[in-house]
Amino acid sequence: MMSVLKCGVADLVGGEWRELTGDGIVSVNPARPAEELWRGTPKVAHVDAAVKAAQAAQREWAAWPIEKRFDMLRVYRDLCKARKDEIAAIICKETGKVMWDAAGEAGALAAKVDITLDASEHGGLRRVSGYEVGLTESRVGRAWFRPHGVMAVIAPFNFPAHLANGHIVPALAMGNTVVLKPSDKAPAVGQLMGELFEAALREVGAPAGVVNVVQGGAEVAQNLTTHDGIDGILFTGSWPVGRRILEANLDHPGRIVALEMGGNNPAVIMPDCDLKQAVIECGRSAFVTTGQRCTCTRRIIVHEAIADRFMVALCKVAGALVIGEPDAEHPVFMGPIISAEARDAVLSAQSDFARSGGEVLVEATAVDSAGDGYFLSPSVMRVDRFSIENEGGAGCDREVFGPMVRVSVTDSFDDALEQANATRFGLAASVFTSDTSLADRFLAEARAGCVNVNTGTAGASSKLPFGGLGHSGNHRPAGSFSLDYCAYPVAGMLESGDAAAVPQGMRVEDGWVE
Repeated sequence: MMSVLKCGVADLVGGEWRELTGDGIVSVNPARPAEELWRGTPKVAHVDAAVKAAQAAQREWAAWPIEKRFDMLRVYRDLCKARKDEIAAIICKETGKVMWDAAGEAGALAAKVDITLDASEHGGLRRVSGYEVGLTESRVGRAWFRPHGVMAVIAPFNFPAHLANGHIVPALAMGNTVVLKPSDKAPAVGQLMGELFEAALREVGAPAGVVNVVQGGAEVAQNLTTHDGIDGILFTGSWPVGRRILEANLDHPGRIVALEMGGNNPAVIMPDCDLKQAVIECGRSAFVTTGQRCTCTRRIIVHEAIADRFMVALCKVAGALVIGEPDAEHPVFMGPIISAEARDAVLSAQSDFARSGGEVLVEATAVDSAGDGYFLSPSVMRVDRFSIENEGGAGCDREVFGPMVRVSVTDSFDDALEQANATRFGLAASVFTSDTSLADRFLAEARAGCVNVNTGTAGASSKLPFGGLGHSGNHRPAGSFSLDYCAYPVAGMLESGDAAAVPQGMRVEDGWVE
């Protein structure tokens, strides 16, 4: 078990840690599956208890002066800074992320607090700050923002700390309380998040139940996202699960649902690009985090004028990637994938695409390791064309969550843009070109929420909005816009005079009110 956890194996409910026993969920190190990190059986009954605890705490928490809530977040920020190395270590062990990648995620926790509390011109606080306008000599109009109430946060395994944190920090800042359900593939990281928030809340004397953690899989998630006591669902995960959440909440139109889902992200490579830059960025974006980022480049459309040179170079990059133990002292680019099932899914997709006419340029294979970890090599495939209509074809619109990238060749920018947009997803897209007019067209016409020029699809700035459309999201971007879905605006008119106008057709005499 992870010694970094201070509360054994437990759920956090109303400020109390409730022990979990059994083996319903067993989390292991993907690099060394014999190394067990967390073991416990979820208790569905804890969902109701956690929601009720969050409800009980919410009114008092929302009544705190906003700066007092911000002070708690600063305490949390400082705890994250002090324990950054521990946080990185547990992320590395539980997800298989290489250490430099895990350290980047750990460092993002404290940074999210500062970005959330940024009141500068481009800071998110500006959009959720109230204001007044004069309406008449004695009447003012006022807009202000209220918290939704209890927010259910459903976290993924690939960024188990950063993406949960990205919802929780703005939710707390605006006066909401939270029930976090970590990924059942990263329960130890989820529990550590609960311990950090609980320590900060306890230090400032916050009411018990502001942050709760309930571990579990699909059953716990379903109970939480359909509970009558929640007011919002902040979800990061796959489109099929997001779809089920939407369906389950059709009768709750007032419940905020913010979905961040997958991507089948394209990169367009034009002949006037910096070829080395394009190869580096596409290789990085396709295979970083073992291809387990929703922004990873999944599809590349390269112009025929440089297609041969680009593909040779990309294949060499893929074949030269250093694959190894995530915590190795020597530089490692890619660690294991999260599970044996995930590895099998990538290899199965490669076989499916090859049977449908795809050409395997670099073959993904299972990689042996001393600890029998879930390692695999990257895959590069050439396909004729990307299309939404070609279901089951080598260029079909299928997201493969692992280190696989497919490449097609085009003869024009118009065709490349058409292929780039041939997806039901819409998270990220990139173009590599030195032609500013083409870059401007791509920025205007690429159907994605994150559109880049001469840099890869993977990676985003928390100082900008982050989200997608179609099967990638429902227009509730996170990043610097995460405060927007954590509060709702209220409009009011405040009258200080006594000269109410009597409308035509109405008669009011003074004697009637004496």
